[in-house]
Amino acid sequence: MKTKLTLALIAIMLIIACSTVPLTGRKQLRLLPESMLTGMALTQYNEFLSTNKVVTQTEQAVMVKNVGDKLAHAATRYLSQHGQAGRVAGYQWEFNLVQDNSVNAWCMPGGKVVIYSGILPITQTEEGLAVVMGHEIAHAIARHGNERMSQMLTMQMGGIALDVAMMNQPNETRQLFNTAYSIGSTVGVMLPFSRKHESEADRLGLVFMAMAGYNPVEAVGFWRRMSSVGGAKPPQFMSTHPSDEKRIKNIKKHMGEALKYYKPK
Repeated sequence: MKTKLTLALIAIMLIIACSTVPLTGRKQLRLLPESMLTGMALTQYNEFLSTNKVVTQTEQAVMVKNVGDKLAHAATRYLSQHGQAGRVAGYQWEFNLVQDNSVNAWCMPGGKVVIYSGILPITQTEEGLAVVMGHEIAHAIARHGNERMSQMLTMQMGGIALDVAMMNQPNETRQLFNTAYSIGSTVGVMLPFSRKHESEADRLGLVFMAMAGYNPVEAVGFWRRMSSVGGAKPPQFMSTHPSDEKRIKNIKKHMGEALKYYKPK
């Protein structure tokens, strides 16, 4: 009887926790309050900034902040127009450039974005940078990290632990967050997103950059440049999903959709 009740509670939680990803309309599982993840992310983000060289007041640092601000405003505008403004409620966007030769970038829950200087030779231009930042912002807005942690919770902790995990940021939940974001020796280098999440971030990112006034066609050139970097071992930014021709083909497939939002300045 107890087992049946537990299973029933889990089923109810799964139904309640389903939400819809902007633009794609895909249903996703999100068991954790976003405010919980935002709080944990802020702690780790501040730790990362305190132990890495943050670049300020250079032309590149200013560009990172300017591009980030434009994309954040564009994304917020898109969500407001489609009745999903709640996705960024409480977000306090920050955009920082760090001196690090890694080809990498990330965005944590709550809108904390970090760009590594090592990716700038590949972005080359402001529009190339918008491709990267739009993609990372899209991961956060689509709440892919929450979805991944929710899946980990259901697989590893069971129905009773799910209830416990959602109260007061217990150690179990924090450990899962640390695992999902590889917190520890390499803060901010997240576990690879799935191909589904990567494709979703590409598609959303194209729309966000187009609404911010950047030509989304630049995404094709950027991912082609990325595909030639790293040899047998792709850069961290590419996760386990190299920017192969299939990815570029998918980007081209959604280009018409993004171009509807693009108004050259």
